[in-house]
Amino acid sequence: MLALADAHCHLDANYFPEGPEAVIQRAREAGVVGFVVVGVGETLESARHAVALARRVPTGVSACVGIHPHDAASWDQRMGDELANLARTAEVSAVGEIGLDYHFDHSPRETQREVFARLIALAREVRKPIVVHTREAPDDTLAILEREQARDVGGIIHCFSESRSFATRALDLGFDISFSGIVTFKNAVAVQEVAAWAPIGRILVETDSPYLAPAPMRGKRCEPAMVAHTARRVAELRGIALEELAAATLANTQRRFDRVFAS
Repeated sequence: MLALADAHCHLDANYFPEGPEAVIQRAREAGVVGFVVVGVGETLESARHAVALARRVPTGVSACVGIHPHDAASWDQRMGDELANLARTAEVSAVGEIGLDYHFDHSPRETQREVFARLIALAREVRKPIVVHTREAPDDTLAILEREQARDVGGIIHCFSESRSFATRALDLGFDISFSGIVTFKNAVAVQEVAAWAPIGRILVETDSPYLAPAPMRGKRCEPAMVAHTARRVAELRGIALEELAAATLANTQRRFDRVFAS
């Protein structure tokens, strides 16, 4: 029986009005047993939601809490204090997603860099890995990870969209690489090359739902059940059976987030 983990999904009510439990049930029917649910936004409402969901579904859901680079300008000390308290809870397995996004620049770049560094420090304090968002900021992302000693906690490069050279440096820093539906896109040649090359013990699969629906589901709202399409494409690129890829990525996700998922 196929057993997969979705290493990064957003299940907020504004994305899924039917509620996260209904989404999880559909995914379970498609063979997904583990869900790393990420709570980020302009406020900490999504973070609280992710923690509450992990509390309700402890055998299948793990929470991540952080401040997305888009929302870095919303950070203040009060938010930082509450986020730190959430990060210390048992339901939270990682700090994230955090990082840099120079494509949209919704927050000033200097602010993004400052908040990224602060949250790496938080992760080191609570001794939990980080989930890194990086878009069009490869050099700064790697420089901050190195300078802030992110190697101490490791983590994942979520929704990987960079080059093999970036992947090599990230792997050397102790980070795993998580592939989203992007790897199924026809023009994502660089990402596909990394998916075929990266050590099988260091890769994960994710949906980043409700975004980036994989082929052949493009144009639809993405949800965790669709992670099987991404896993299938990664397996094809590596020349292995889907079941082997699923088993490896499930084990990698459980190791990285220190969780054991049960159906």
